[in-house]
Amino acid sequence: MSGLGLLEGQVALITGAGGGIGRGIATRFAEEGAAVVLHCRTAVEAAGAVASRIRESGGRAVVVRGDLTDEDACRRVVGEAAEWGGGRLTALVNNAGVQPTRELPGMTAADWRAVVDTNLSSVFACTQAAVEVMREQGEGGAVTHIASIEASRPAPLHAHYSASKAAVVMHARSAALEYGPYGIRVNTVSPGLIDREGLAEAWPEGVRRWERAAPAGRLGRPEDVGDACVFLASGLASWVTGHDLVVDGGVSARPTW
Repeated sequence: MSGLGLLEGQVALITGAGGGIGRGIATRFAEEGAAVVLHCRTAVEAAGAVASRIRESGGRAVVVRGDLTDEDACRRVVGEAAEWGGGRLTALVNNAGVQPTRELPGMTAADWRAVVDTNLSSVFACTQAAVEVMREQGEGGAVTHIASIEASRPAPLHAHYSASKAAVVMHARSAALEYGPYGIRVNTVSPGLIDREGLAEAWPEGVRRWERAAPAGRLGRPEDVGDACVFLASGLASWVTGHDLVVDGGVSARPTW
């Protein structure tokens, strides 16, 4: 594995690690020396492929499954991660989420709950379960939620998504207050548009608009989000908690008028 060893000795659980951003986070954590638990709900093959690459490169990785809209499943996933880590869990990245599109006037309560349960309630349950383990260890820990720039910059058809991500940011700030005395830091990372396979073909105009708007001149990469999460989980961020780290190539700095 390459890297600076920023997370050497850590045991990290990454939820939603079967998707592009989750894979990028898990890979970067492993490169920095962490033993990585990759959670997935259905993308077992994708998560397994990442775990295999990590092991082939000399790292430690395992895959666990669970539907995080179920509170009991959240606790089970965290428990399995800690058990695999020898009773230790030092970092949690709450990355699992969904982003469907739906007009607000036609949105049903079921549509709303499907997003909020996945994007927000799972964050609450996984964090609560992970903090219990971290408190018992007595060595503190780091929790990072993946939010979005849409937490403060809403987009059409994303009302449920934007609301869930805004709540994730506030959950992290509240958790930073209440869990801080136990040495547990809680932060959020808010990505902008992250590239994925087929995005340029499926949404060419949107990609072009983003590239024009971003001072950095490009889409984000999963590894860009991974780098931010590595920083927040590392000793370099030992005095950073309750913070929302925006990773968007500078789009949020662009005037809206």
